[in-house]
Amino acid sequence: MPVSTSTSRAHPATTGSTPTAAPAMSATPALVPDVGALAITATGLSKSYGDKVVLDGIDLRIPEGTIFALLGPNGAGKTTTVQILSTLISANSGQAQVAGHDLRREVAGVRAAIGVTGQFAAVDNLLTAHENLMLMADLLHLPRREGRRRANELLRRFELTEAARKPVSTYSGGMRRKLDLAMTLVGRPRVIFLDEPTTGLDPRSRRTMWEIIRALVADDGITIFLTTQYLEEADQLADRIAVLDRGKLVAEGTAEELKRLIPGGHIRLRFGDASGLAAAAALFGSAADDFGSAVPDGEEFTLLIPSDGGIPALRAVLDALDDASLKAEALTVHTPDLDDVFLALTDRSQPGHGLTSHNSPTSSLTSHNSLNSQKGQAR
Repeated sequence: MPVSTSTSRAHPATTGSTPTAAPAMSATPALVPDVGALAITATGLSKSYGDKVVLDGIDLRIPEGTIFALLGPNGAGKTTTVQILSTLISANSGQAQVAGHDLRREVAGVRAAIGVTGQFAAVDNLLTAHENLMLMADLLHLPRREGRRRANELLRRFELTEAARKPVSTYSGGMRRKLDLAMTLVGRPRVIFLDEPTTGLDPRSRRTMWEIIRALVADDGITIFLTTQYLEEADQLADRIAVLDRGKLVAEGTAEELKRLIPGGHIRLRFGDASGLAAAAALFGSAADDFGSAVPDGEEFTLLIPSDGGIPALRAVLDALDDASLKAEALTVHTPDLDDVFLALTDRSQPGHGLTSHNSPTSSLTSHNSLNSQKGQAR
């Protein structure tokens, strides 16, 4: 919903934690390539409630017509960031511009240019989809004929025409979410804030929403500011991703750039018996300078060889096995994914993890085995 007319669609959840050190890499976000006009900029954006710091001086540069994803655990400050940038609450310090309008001095201009879809579908269950859209058109003071035209256009676009005259209370979760986003589009916003837009949806409905979001950028040139805890969602949709933890941006880049920050990639060889494993461990152990420190597992007869997962590394391992006349029963390649990135950057179970300053590493990232054991918790 355009914020100029109502704030009911944004659901305040201003939670946060006192910021602590970031993980073992520079917490300074990566520079955004010079790609032209910026839809959102922020410098030193901070928010506190008493002595509780929710946002601790974050910087953002988001180009127009892109999807930007903000990741972080509960309480990291994601929703607070959205609330500030959408004018629902004020920052204590810092500067920001949204759609070319200063966040402090041009509030009306910001609100006219944005739409906000909160964590839960903010639709009237007693009304039909058509009535919900017409209500939004009335709140935006659109002429009646233009409101009807816009409502019908959005119903067709979101494939809700057949259910347009049915009460929203009869809709599935996916249909309600589509209607919620359609209502946001009535005012033709240039920037849309989507705060965990697929929470509670089944996989099929989630993928339908992804297609809709991609089309908003590709067809309409809208800028999407997305917060999510579904890491696959960020990987699939976002042009750039930032990780927020305890009020600080701890990393930013493309999905591939973030994945390259995390160690733990390896080739896993499984052998038929202990003798095969021992021979392979000796082979790769003697070539540690070329392959790194291989780690054997005597219970599963497996050998983990550090690797970036690239074809040259894979070919080198296979050639070494052939030259030694060793045969592995199975080979798998693991490269870090966004789950690994998320857990490494936001692992609060490790006391003193991260940096004491932007450039002073004091501890290493969470080990790969630890990440695997915790991966399910990221969702």
